[in-house]
Parts: sequence; structure tokens; C-alpha cells
Amino acid sequence: SPCREKHVVLLSPVGKIEISGCETGLHEIKLPKMSVLPSGAESSVACEVCEGAEEMTEPLQQCTAWLRAYFCEPATTGTLPVPAFHHPLLQRVLLFKEWLWPGRCYVKFGEAVSYKQLADLAGNSRAARAVGGAMRSNPIPIIIPCHRVIRSSGDTGSYGGGHLLKEWLLSHE
Repeated sequence: SPCREKHVVLLSPVGKIEISGCETGLHEIKLPKMSVLPSGAESSVACEVCEGAEEMTEPLQQCTAWLRAYFCEPATTGTLPVPAFHHPLLQRVLLFKEWLWPGRCYVKFGEAVSYKQLADLAGNSRAARAVGGAMRSNPIPIIIPCHRVIRSSGDTGSYGGGHLLKEWLLSHE
């Protein structure tokens, strides 16, 4: 049967984050595009659900709890359950298992890895471009931490939420 997709908006230090999912799992996390870095007042915003709280599924509750912890108490994210994922892209076993999931498992909070290093970790040292493509199409950013994947030169590279957001997330960690 088709998913009954629900939507939640989380007010975070980086702006409004739109989260969608169903009873089975998360579909997508949409990050705001940042044109300026958050000021001190904005970066201390407590993460609160500002839309959709009345119909949150368990995966959406887990996701908002995880993101709240990420922004407000980062050391606690390792103790929280990671919500189930239910996006068609993540059902493509090769992409998920070889590129996106290793990024989550191997690159810990506060660390960064190059596209080539992640390809090496996934067992294919010549697939740095494929890693980049997988990171670019990641529907669950922050939880699957594509922001931690940078260029070999040390340059942060591009990011779906924009260059400033990627720099902010790396700095936050």
C-alpha cells in the first residue's frame, strides 16, 4: 500500500528544517538554504517542532529527537536510535550500503573524510566521483552525514544546503 506521508517542520539554529516520512520510516530531510551564517541569538535557538506535531509518526519523532540532540546536546546523539529510512533512493541497496551508510558509520561526529577516503573505506578506491554523486543525492542529510565529506584538498566542496550551511555544520561539530 502507498505511504501516508506526514510532514514536520523543526525550527533549528540553522532555520526551518522540513522532515517527511511515514509509519515505515523517513523519506527526506530538507535543509534551509543559508545566505548568511546564523547570529549568536539564532544559533542558540532551542529545536522545537513548529508545524506538524499533532500527527508525528514514530520515525518522525525519532528524527526530531535526534536532530534536537545534534544541535543542542551533540554528545548524546550516539545514544539515540536512528530512525528507519523509507526513501526509494535508500532502497537501492548498492548506493545505500556502499556509499551512504559507510559515511554514517565510519565518519564520526567532528571528523571529516575526503570523497576518495570514503571510496577507499567502501572498498573501491577509484570511485570518488560515485561517492560524490551519492552524497549529492542523499535524502537524509545530517543523520547520514554527507556534510562531513570534503575534497582531498581540504576544501569543503558543495552541499545541498549550501556552502555556508556545510561550513556551519562542520564548525558546530
